[in-house]
Amino acid sequence: MKRSKTLKLALMGASALALTACEEPQEVGIFETVEQCSQQDGFDSSTCEENMKLAEAEHIRVSPKYTSVEDCEVDFGATQCEIAPMQTQGGGSVFMPLMMGYMMGNMLGGNSRVATQPLYRSADDAKNFRTGDNQKVAGKTGISKVPGNVAKAPTTKTSTVRRGGFGASAPRTTSRSRSFGG
Repeated sequence: MKRSKTLKLALMGASALALTACEEPQEVGIFETVEQCSQQDGFDSSTCEENMKLAEAEHIRVSPKYTSVEDCEVDFGATQCEIAPMQTQGGGSVFMPLMMGYMMGNMLGGNSRVATQPLYRSADDAKNFRTGDNQKVAGKTGISKVPGNVAKAPTTKTSTVRRGGFGASAPRTTSRSRSFGG
């Protein structure tokens, strides 16, 4: 076999192993409040508070954004949306769901591959927490195992949803141009 073919095969094998490692289940803490977190074995109050603040900061960046409160409430339920701290290019309000909890790495496991992030509950699946990318996380608080892709940081949302969307049976439709930010 030629050397270049052998090298290509070795690289392909290594890539497959790296992708598999990224998808390994991750142990995470899922909490609605700092108090709930600090009562969990292995979590202290200052770490819980720090991670809650990180999730709150991420909430603005990663939550789904809507041009109307009605569209947001279709996906998340009545009174479950808030005005985002940004505006559309035309100066209109942007709406996002309320943060219902947060996910952080399990301190006992020393897991650093888990991104601290806000969690949401959609109107059509109110039992389960979901990430900003609409990945199902878990239905209960405490320690859980989640797929590796769920533990990754969610994407930044730079466009608004016009209808359907997050967890709804209708497909998500986003505006064609950036509505806010940069």
